[in-house]
Amino acid sequence: MRGVPFALVLTAGGGLVLATLPWLLSDFLLALALSCLMFAALAVSWSMFCGPTNYLSLATSAFFGLGAYVTAWGLESMPYGLTVLVGGLVGAAFAALIGLAVLHLRGAYFAVITFGLTELTLHSVTYLEKTYANTAGRIISEAPENTVIYWTVLAVTLLAIATAILVRASRLGFALSGIGGDEERAQTLGVNTRRVKVIAFSLSAFFPGALGAAMAVRWTYIEPLSVFNPFIGFQTVLIAMVGGAQTLLGPIVSSVFFSLLTEFLRLRFPYAFLIVLGLLLVVLVLYLPGGLASLFVRRGRQHA
Repeated sequence: MRGVPFALVLTAGGGLVLATLPWLLSDFLLALALSCLMFAALAVSWSMFCGPTNYLSLATSAFFGLGAYVTAWGLESMPYGLTVLVGGLVGAAFAALIGLAVLHLRGAYFAVITFGLTELTLHSVTYLEKTYANTAGRIISEAPENTVIYWTVLAVTLLAIATAILVRASRLGFALSGIGGDEERAQTLGVNTRRVKVIAFSLSAFFPGALGAAMAVRWTYIEPLSVFNPFIGFQTVLIAMVGGAQTLLGPIVSSVFFSLLTEFLRLRFPYAFLIVLGLLLVVLVLYLPGGLASLFVRRGRQHA
């Protein structure tokens, strides 16, 4: 608890520095910084629930896509900032429904179910669009300036980090850690594990929904296949696991590394970069399950 105020002040200070980047960077570098921020928020929010509980959720793409469609459907009638908030709330509400149905599952079963629900959401939105709007996608004609988009995504990212800091130091965070360690024992100690998991899962889903709504205006045309892209969810998991899902700083540092690596691989090896990322994930899961952060923990223990 003592370190919480310092961590929040450090987060706010870092946010002030990052807020100046639109005046310092070119459009290309600013777009790269925007990608880093987006995946940092996605990885931190994913780790907020999956890190302490050891769950593997592949539903991030569903929350992101729903948020994007909130903007596509509502931007003409709502201010941009309000669509971002509504996108986050829609993501959280959808996560609560999913959580009530499937959070009793664990391991590969939960991962497969969440991935399947993502695909179901994709096809459901596609069906609704084609049936009732007679279209496969949406054109976004009104969009704020790039600097406004950047500051909005930065605000969501800072909020995600601050929320993760507070959750870790709260009773909710301790309950999540107890569930990850031994759920049955946590129940015997009086923890309502179902309620805790649903609340945390919904809270973590708010941020992908808000980010989807914020980022949708970056594209002039969106369709279900682009915003419900499974790659968004897979890269989020990869970033979190590489950095160390049970740490806070690990996913943030890892998001910068992987955003730069992905851009490099996409330009140099456009047809093979997904294979490279997939192989890297397999290697890390097998040989470094604690993420890169575990290396520093081991080194610190050795020196101690």
